[in-house]
Amino acid sequence: MSDRQLITTLLVKLGVVASLASILARSNAVKQMLMREQRTLNQRVLLALWFSAIFAAGSSVRVLTKPAYQAVDLGLEGSLLAGILGGYVTGLVSGILISVPAFMRGEYLTLPLLAGLGVMGGLIRDCAPDTEDIWRFSPFPDFNLVRLFRQAHNHRRAAFHLFLFLSFLFAEFLRQSLGHLYDKLVFCLRPDWPNPHPLAMVAVYLTTLFAVTLPLKIWNNTRNERKLEEQQRLLVEARLQALTSQINPHFLFNTLNSVSSLIRTNPAQAREVVYKLSNILRRILRKHDAFSPLKEELRFIADYLSIEVVRFGEKLRIRTDIAPETLEMLVPSMLLQPLVENCIKHGLASKIEGGTIGLRSWRNLDRLHLRVEDDGVGISEEKLATLLQEGIGVSNVSERLKVLFGNDYRMWIDSQPGSGTRVEIDLPELRSKLAAVS
Repeated sequence: MSDRQLITTLLVKLGVVASLASILARSNAVKQMLMREQRTLNQRVLLALWFSAIFAAGSSVRVLTKPAYQAVDLGLEGSLLAGILGGYVTGLVSGILISVPAFMRGEYLTLPLLAGLGVMGGLIRDCAPDTEDIWRFSPFPDFNLVRLFRQAHNHRRAAFHLFLFLSFLFAEFLRQSLGHLYDKLVFCLRPDWPNPHPLAMVAVYLTTLFAVTLPLKIWNNTRNERKLEEQQRLLVEARLQALTSQINPHFLFNTLNSVSSLIRTNPAQAREVVYKLSNILRRILRKHDAFSPLKEELRFIADYLSIEVVRFGEKLRIRTDIAPETLEMLVPSMLLQPLVENCIKHGLASKIEGGTIGLRSWRNLDRLHLRVEDDGVGISEEKLATLLQEGIGVSNVSERLKVLFGNDYRMWIDSQPGSGTRVEIDLPELRSKLAAVS
C-alpha cells in the first residue's frame, strides 16, 4: 500500500464512521439507547447485538473483498465504543461477535484483541468521574492538557480525558504491535513500504482516535437535542400546571364565601352547596390530564352553576345549546369555568335584576367552536383592549390555549357596556381514543 493509498483509505475510514454514526442517530431506538445511562443485563446484551450487527457487517465486507474495502472495517472502534457506552458485558459480547468474520478467515488474534478492547472500554467507563464526562471528551490533546492545569477545581475530569485520549492510542498501538509480530493473524492498516515516514504512522493513530471520537460527538449532539426537547416538554407541563393552580384557588375562594353566607341563613342549602363542592373538588383532585371530553367539562360547570344558582336564586338563569357531536371532543381541562365565573362576577353580580348565562358548542369543518356569553353590564372599550393580558380568568385561559395549541386556535371577546359580553373560542377537533373507536 503506497502512501497515497494509505492516506486515502484513512480518510475514507473517517467518512464511513461519520456517515454511519449520523445514520444511526436518526433511529428512535438508537436515541432511546443513547439517553439511557443505567441498563439492565438484557438491555446491555441488546446493545451489544446492535453494535455487533453494525460493525461485524463492515468487517465481513473487508474480509470478503480483501483488499478492496479495508476502510469499512471498524471492528476495533466498535468494540471500544460498545464497552465505553455499555460497560463490560456489552464490550465483551460485541468484541467477540464483531471478530467472528475475521476469525473465520484465519485472523485468530482478532477475537482476543477485540474482546479485550471491549472489556477495556468497560474499564474506561468505570473510571469516569461521571458518565457525562465520556460525552464531553475532546480529541485534541492540547485541550485536555489545558483543562488538566487550568481547572484546579476539577483535576479528576481533566485527568480522565487525558486517560481516555491515551487509551485510544494504546488500543491502536496494541493492534499495530500484534500486526507487526503476527501479520496474518490480525488486520491493521499500516504503511508497508520500506522506511515509511513517521507521519504516516501518526496518521494511522490519529485516524483511530477520531474514528472513536466522531460517533461520540455526533451521538452527543443527538442526546443534547433529545434532552432539550424533553426540557421543553417539562417546561410546558410546568406552565400548564402553574396556570391550572391559578384557577382552582380563585374558584374555591368564591365558592367558600357562598357557603359561609348560607350556613346561618339556610343550613339545608349550605349542605347542598357543600355536596356540590365535594363533587367539584373530587374531580379537581382526581383529574391531572391536560385535556378532557367536553361532556365532563359541562358536568363540572353544571355543579359549579348549581352552587351559584343557590347563591343568586332566580336572578341567575342558564341557557345551553350543546351540539351532541361535540360532547366527546377534547378540550383543555378547566377551560370554561373561569369564563363562566367571570360572567357571574363581573357581568351579573352587580346587576340588580340578574341575568342569563349562555353556553353553546358546535362543530364546523373539523373545528370545535365554544361560546360563553352573558347579558350583564358589559365591559368598557378601554378595559376590553387589555383584558386578554390583564384579566385573571380570561388571560389564564388565553395563556393555556397558547401553550397547548400555539397559533392553531382563536379566542376573541365582544362586549358592549350595558349589553353583555360574549367570549368565543375556536379549537382544532380532538377526540378521545374511546370516541374514535366507537
